[in-house]
Amino acid sequence: MNNWSASVCLAACIAANITSVQAGVVIGGTRVVYDGSKREAALPINNPEAIMPYLIQSWTQNMSDSDTAKVPFVITPPLFRLDPGQQNSLRIVRVGGELPEYRESVFMLNVKSIPSSKQSEANQLQITVKSQLKLFYRPAALKVQNADESYKALTFSRQGNYLQVTNPTPFYVSFYSVKVGGVAIENPEMVAPQGTLQWPVTVPADSTITWQAITDFGGITPPANTNL
Repeated sequence: MNNWSASVCLAACIAANITSVQAGVVIGGTRVVYDGSKREAALPINNPEAIMPYLIQSWTQNMSDSDTAKVPFVITPPLFRLDPGQQNSLRIVRVGGELPEYRESVFMLNVKSIPSSKQSEANQLQITVKSQLKLFYRPAALKVQNADESYKALTFSRQGNYLQVTNPTPFYVSFYSVKVGGVAIENPEMVAPQGTLQWPVTVPADSTITWQAITDFGGITPPANTNL
């Protein structure tokens, strides 16, 4: 039996012995924006399963693993059981810390869903899923309306063999897409407040740059464009 046939047989045997793959919990958002004028932010967590309870564990961390500064946010409850068909909310609370008051800060929020393990479900594939979301802290001095329009204020320029974007606003701008002459840049990421970001791409003369950003609620903005 060749390697391909053996792989097919193995896959078929595994499929035959697995009753189902758990869909997991549903997180009510792709990001969290913490309004600095409020006491807390909330993130709903839903378990759509019919019979499977989950243990939900959550925590915050800095964007960089090398950043050892204490994260000024706690999540309550940090660990809880979510029964089938039930919903709960994670409460994100600021606990001090020195954060800039005239530009956004960003952290990571982790949510791990751990399925219940029962001997009677020996034929069921159970998967622990860890999700990471960005947690943006928006100081009270910044207005939501300005955040919605911030992507339009970006400027683009050639810098040698790079395309550079400059963000003059106090908001993070997360890109959904950036295209140079209709060709998409892979994984464009986000540009920091009053910061720049570069991509190693060739920008022909008279190119049109088109971009879209991700909104506070995970939606996509209308396209904006400029010519270089």
